[in-house]
Parts: sequence; structure tokens; C-alpha cells
Amino acid sequence: MDLAIINGNFITMNKDNPRAQAVGIKDGKFIKVGSNEEVLSLKDSFTEIIDLQGKSVTPGFNESHLHLLNYAYSLTKVDCSDAESIDEIIERGRKFIAENNVEPGNWVQGRGWNDVTLKEKREITKYDLDKISTEHPLSFSRICEHITVANSKAIELAGVTKDTPQPIGGHFDVDEDGNPTGIFRENSRYMIYDIIPDIDVEGMKKMILNAAKIAASYGVTSVQTDDFEALPSKDYEKVLRTYRELADERTLPVRVYEQCLLPHIDRLKGFLAKGYKTGMGDDFFRIGPLKLLTDGSLGGRTAYLMKPYNDDPSTRGIPVFKQEELNELASTAHCNGMQIVFHAIGDGAMYMCFEAFKYAQDKCPKEDPRFGIIHLQITDEKILNLFKERNVIAYAEPICLNNDLHMAESRVGAERVKASYNYRTLFDNGVHVCISSDCPVDSLNPMNNIYVGVTRKDYKGYPEGGWMPEQRLTLDQALYGFTMGSAYASFDEHKKGSIEEGKLADMVVISEDIYAVPHDEIKDIKVEMTFMNGNIVYKR
Repeated sequence: MDLAIINGNFITMNKDNPRAQAVGIKDGKFIKVGSNEEVLSLKDSFTEIIDLQGKSVTPGFNESHLHLLNYAYSLTKVDCSDAESIDEIIERGRKFIAENNVEPGNWVQGRGWNDVTLKEKREITKYDLDKISTEHPLSFSRICEHITVANSKAIELAGVTKDTPQPIGGHFDVDEDGNPTGIFRENSRYMIYDIIPDIDVEGMKKMILNAAKIAASYGVTSVQTDDFEALPSKDYEKVLRTYRELADERTLPVRVYEQCLLPHIDRLKGFLAKGYKTGMGDDFFRIGPLKLLTDGSLGGRTAYLMKPYNDDPSTRGIPVFKQEELNELASTAHCNGMQIVFHAIGDGAMYMCFEAFKYAQDKCPKEDPRFGIIHLQITDEKILNLFKERNVIAYAEPICLNNDLHMAESRVGAERVKASYNYRTLFDNGVHVCISSDCPVDSLNPMNNIYVGVTRKDYKGYPEGGWMPEQRLTLDQALYGFTMGSAYASFDEHKKGSIEEGKLADMVVISEDIYAVPHDEIKDIKVEMTFMNGNIVYKR
């Protein structure tokens, strides 16, 4: 036995053995889960012993959907996530340029601004960014990542004028004279993104390692991540090479399951022709599902709804695909060995997803396809039932309520919101639910996500008693979603997700017993140690 960890409060997530005192580890796997005596009976002269002195342990947290490379990239940008005004964003941009000695002509990027929380209660425009600089091209993405704003210099470099046609699946805003205001929504973002200089493999490796170490410090040991279009070139071979090299070097402190963003049929067919399919790889890096964005975000009013927005009846949002296009992408992937998970925030987009799943399954029936929908915010009773009836995985995102509870009702109205964000209903109905953060859109820290899930409050404790409190998750449900639920989403429920003999030794030592502290204090729990493959990858 390589390692014995004793005197712990192990919350195993194994229903047959829910609590344990100690674990034994050999060759990166749990070989014994039980009492101190049972584990220590297996020790030899080479066994290392760690005494936890009563500390609590959970399985390693598994992020079922985020953007690791994009998060890593965001750490190099102007952080606008907590800015309270447009003037503050302008000041941060100017400070970033000065402190980093950015030469005129070089790009400056920012992310995280949120018009809902800005004093001005409006989206930023090129006129705002021009106050930062007209000598540097600028691109500042909204918190949802579905809108970016470019300054005049960037728009000029992109060649976008009042004569430029609107792209399919996107829209850039124009003023009364038809000139672009700098706001680029959904697919139109790539008119800007495509001209930003790319990053090489070594640069990507450094960025990803930095972000992965932060993930490990929060107890995250597995990530299911969408990275193929995080960088301007959208070169998935470069992304795959970067992860494979990191996996081979055994330097990554997290396991990676790549959600493959391939939104064009020729690109998807080219990927499949190279032999790629779900499951290819090892326990450190594997190819995951086809991942598509079928609509935008609620905050940006680009989530695709069945009925018009309550606070803007002129729009129902933006469907990224026509139904026949989505059907073709889904069936092509499904029939060629790929799992399918789709981003859908609006109910209109979700109905399109269910139709595409049915089309794919009718064309190529499979016993256990594990289709999934990510975000699933604006739902109705029929959609909630469809998840169970069609055995579709719900990639729930409780943490989004930290922002959304302040604007969801205004966007869709009091009636529609009653059946939305119904994560508890999905759990109670026996749907396969996993939990995600969508980082960098929301916090990477699972404790923040669990806190919002079980309280239905924002980080400041609002509202008292929780928003739609009947939808509060139980602590068991929240932990399950971040462990066994997410393992199921990647076909890994027999490998990880619980502290169980024969499974990978991924676990987290936390500062408090999560079951003993008041729910309002869960977000204050710290990670003491993170183990991946039986090795300490983070120590506080």
C-alpha cells in the first residue's frame, strides 16, 4: 500500500458505505475504505501515513461544464467582473494598458462586464471603449460570453461597416445611420475574434497549467471543458496537442474530458474522418462529446424563447441553428461514435435539442447515448418531464442564480419563471443531474455553487429565505451533482465520483464538515488538500 489516510470523516458518496474513517491507496486507486484498523492492517514499510485529525473529505469535485482554456485566457485580460460602472471599466482598461506597457496597435481584451449590475444599467459600446484607447484594438466580452464589444480600431481592422451583411446565427448592433455601435452578439463575435492574434502551444500549456492549479485549489479534480474555439484560430488540433502533451507529462492536476465544439458540418465531418470519437484517450485526457451552442444568454436576451421576452417583446432571442441543421449535426456525431451535449438556455432552444436528439436516436438507435442539455434555465413543465421521459442528462448550473435571480422574472415574466431554474424538481423526478459552473462565466469554486444551490441566494445572502425556495437542493443532491452525477455524464461512474474501492483516488480535504455548518456558511469552507490519483496536487 502506497498511502494510508486515517482519522478522517470521509463522505464517500457511496450509498452502501456512506461514511468511513480511513482509506488505503495503491497505484492511484482506493484499495480499502473503512476503519483505521482495517486500513492500517494493510500497511508495509513503504506506506506513507497521513493523519487528518478529524478533517472531512469528499470525492474530488467534477466540473461537468466549463471553459478551462477560456478561463486561463481570461486571466490575461482586463477583469471587469465586479465593476460597478462603465467609468470603472474605462479606468481599469487604461490602467491595464499602462501597467502592462501595451504598445499601440496591440490588442487589449477584457471580460466579465455585466449591464445588469452596472450603475448605468446598459450595455457598453464602442464609444465607451474608445475612451480607453483608439490606438489599441479592444474587445471586451460580457459576463455570459455571448456578446463582445469592440472599439473603433477593432471594428476598422475587422472591416465591419454599415454595408456589412449580418452573419447567420448572430447580429451586430447598428445606430440610426446603420453604423456598427461595437456590440457583437452570438456568431457575429467571430468577426472580431477571428482577427485577434493566436497563442502557441507552449503559451497555451502555461496558461492551462495556471488555471488548472487554481481549479485544484478549489478541490476540482476533473473538468469537462469546451475549448476548441477559445482562441482566435479555433485550431482544435493545437488544443488537442496541448492537452495530450500535458497529460503525457503528468503535470496537469486535473483530469480533462473535452467537450468538442464543432458547430459546422464540414468541420465535424473532418474531425470524425481523423478517427476522433468520444472516449478516445486515457484517464488524464479524453475526447468527450460533440458540444454545440444552440442559443445565447438570458442576460443578453439572445437565449431563444418560445414566446417574446417580457421586457422586450420585439425579440425571442437568437436560435443559432435551423432545426434541420441541428438534426444533421446531431445525427452525424451520434452515428459516428460521439456523445452529444448541447448548450440551451431558452425553452425554444431546448425543444430544438430534444427534437435533434430524437432524430439522431431514430436514425442510429443506441442503448445508452447519454444526451445532455447544458444550462437549461428557462423551462416549462413539458420540458422538465422530457428530461425524465427521454433519459436526457440535465447539466444544472445553480450558481447562475447569483446573477439571474435579479433579472430572470423581468426577462420572462412571473408565470414563465415559476417553472424555470427548477433544478430540485429534476433531481426529485429521478433525472440524471450533474452540476457545472460555466467558468469563467461564474465562479470556479464549487463551494460557491453548492451554497447557491442549497440556499437559492446570491453571494450577499439575498433574498432572505431564498429565491423560489421550494427549488433549494438538498446537500446530498448538490454533492451528488458535483461528484457521481458529473461522473455519470462522462461515462465514468464506475471509475470516479465516490470514495470506493477500485476507483481512482481523487478526493478533497475540507476545512469544515459540510453537513455540520449552516448552509449560509458553506461558501466559506476552504480546501485543505486536493488529491488526484492518490497524489497531493494542492495543499493549503
